[in-house]
Amino acid sequence: MSFRLAWSVALLAPLTVSLASSAQAQFETRAAFAVGEVIPYSLVVGDFNGDGIVDVAVVNVVQNTTGNVEILLGNGDGTFRMGATYPLTDPAVYAVDGSLRGNGILDLVLGVVGGGNEVYVMLGNGDGTFQAPVSYPTTAESEMIALGDFTGDGIIDIADLEGVSTQGVVCYCIEVLPGNGDGTFGAPIATIPVPYGIFGYSIAAGDFNGDDKLDVVVAGFQGSRYQADILLGNGNGTFTPDGFYPGASAGSIATGYFTGDNRKLDIALTTGGLAVMLGHGDGTFNAPVYYNENTSGASWVIAEDFNGDGRTDLAASIDGGPPHSKAGVTVLNGNGDGTFQKGVFYPVGTTEGGQFVATADFNGDHRPDLLVLNSVNGIITTLLNTGVVSFSPTTPLNFGNQAIGTTGRQQSVTLTNTGTTELKIQSMTASAEFGMKSTCGDRVAPGANCDIRATFSPTKQGAQTGTITITIIDNASSKPQVIELLGTGT
Repeated sequence: MSFRLAWSVALLAPLTVSLASSAQAQFETRAAFAVGEVIPYSLVVGDFNGDGIVDVAVVNVVQNTTGNVEILLGNGDGTFRMGATYPLTDPAVYAVDGSLRGNGILDLVLGVVGGGNEVYVMLGNGDGTFQAPVSYPTTAESEMIALGDFTGDGIIDIADLEGVSTQGVVCYCIEVLPGNGDGTFGAPIATIPVPYGIFGYSIAAGDFNGDDKLDVVVAGFQGSRYQADILLGNGNGTFTPDGFYPGASAGSIATGYFTGDNRKLDIALTTGGLAVMLGHGDGTFNAPVYYNENTSGASWVIAEDFNGDGRTDLAASIDGGPPHSKAGVTVLNGNGDGTFQKGVFYPVGTTEGGQFVATADFNGDHRPDLLVLNSVNGIITTLLNTGVVSFSPTTPLNFGNQAIGTTGRQQSVTLTNTGTTELKIQSMTASAEFGMKSTCGDRVAPGANCDIRATFSPTKQGAQTGTITITIIDNASSKPQVIELLGTGT
């Protein structure tokens, strides 16, 4: 069994786009979290334990035959701690969350691939734990899923974009599993083939024609033809095809009001680069406009106002390779008229595998941050908004085994001021069990860098975790920054 990574190559030349100027959001690398000996494919964020801090659910494939969901509980500073892990009989690669019972507690829905014609539902307990996965049968395995009220009864349903069944039947269809309002779901209402013959690989929901009924857009390909298909919702779980748009690829879809007109929902798609389709508000769209600067290898896209100017921006995860030679995320500032500025690339310290990106306020400063998933190295990297500090390496410093009462070899992190004004460091401290020295002083000039050197001196047995906490004033995040430290006393 093989799994498709969520990106593809655009076949059409980019259109020329005129860009206006606006303040660009800044992101600082905060921390990295390893998710174990698995292949992480996607993640979903939300407050799973009700403490007001954003948590993460990571969807993993284990040895290509099974899967699991790892819960990472947020610490409120952009770092995470391990919660529970839930095994899956059949692997899943994508998940969504929502309050399926209308009680404010977040639940998970996972599309199943590689052996199961089903979707999994995991009901949340509200304390960061979840009930065991419950299986609901579908016609074929899931390519991707979306949540919404597709039947018009005010209850969340599941729209499942499907591919090949375990019986070898090629479906490429959409099925709606109606919600009962208690976290359970009925049998699929209808099996609707994706129109125009494409192999659908991504789906997103939205009201594209303003009739208060949820529609869907499906992106995929047939042979060498890439396109996006629009299906207008009938309000009863069925859809009516409403045209297709060549050149829009299969990897990922984000919706938003890119022109500021909340009557006209727009679409962004990953195409190996990035494409934008502006909506007319009647279910039709302009042809794709391409943004290929700093978006080569784009695999997942999200829409959010990152710089607080009231205009929707885009962020795309980048799967390494030329021209960056590193994985990371590219942020494109929106101009508010449906166009976007040249993307700014933020590396995450690895050469490949930037497969997925999500956004939420991970440190409580009321600014949307980024979380980038590296599927090759199994690392999740936090990029916090509004900072001018970068760290190298971005991964935690791991000192391994160290005898109690001794001090191991020091490890270094380089701090760079990527801003245009002087950086002022108010304080820099290390957690117990760890030591620290720095060449940074209390000021770092624009473009300059300095070294932070850490050591591990365990006083007790077992795994130890800690941080170097750096409080910076002026031009940086309003929250202290941290470098994660790991070691084991023996």
